[in-house]
Amino acid sequence: MTLLPSDSGHRRPPVLPKDWSAIRLLAMDVDGVLTDGTVFIGSDGTESKQFSILDGLGLVRLGNAGIHLAWISGRTSKATTVRANELKIPHLIQGRIDKLSALQELATRLALNASNCCYIGDDDIDASAIRWAGIGVSVVDAMPTALEAANFVARRPAGRGAVREICELILASCPENAPSV
Repeated sequence: MTLLPSDSGHRRPPVLPKDWSAIRLLAMDVDGVLTDGTVFIGSDGTESKQFSILDGLGLVRLGNAGIHLAWISGRTSKATTVRANELKIPHLIQGRIDKLSALQELATRLALNASNCCYIGDDDIDASAIRWAGIGVSVVDAMPTALEAANFVARRPAGRGAVREICELILASCPENAPSV
């Protein structure tokens, strides 16, 4: 775990095992978290993105474990919609630059508070949501503002297993996944 200072100059508390076990919603940005941030635009205007199968399996497992899943993207993208549908992501929010209000509105609808939310982001527009969430995560190759807001930084890069790393930490904290004695 990498601990970085927040924008206020104070360090966020480290993430403890009990913090992971409180998570009921994993929300994240798309471009630069689920992808490496690259968008391919064809001459005909079609868009394509590359998503990690590792991340996808982690999200499916979390959903099967009863954890709410949300993607909150500043951009609207058909490629994102297709991948979200394929993975059965129940909360797909696109075209929202204010990630914090989108996350808080969703948490309210789900009757959750900040300590029940984990948010993963990589850029300036994610920083306030990262800071608000009980566990605010950034990816190792994120912009400085997102890194500073986070209290946990994934070791794997964006689009290459960073989301899976977080899924595994949440799954490992679920009592039903604990090793029997």
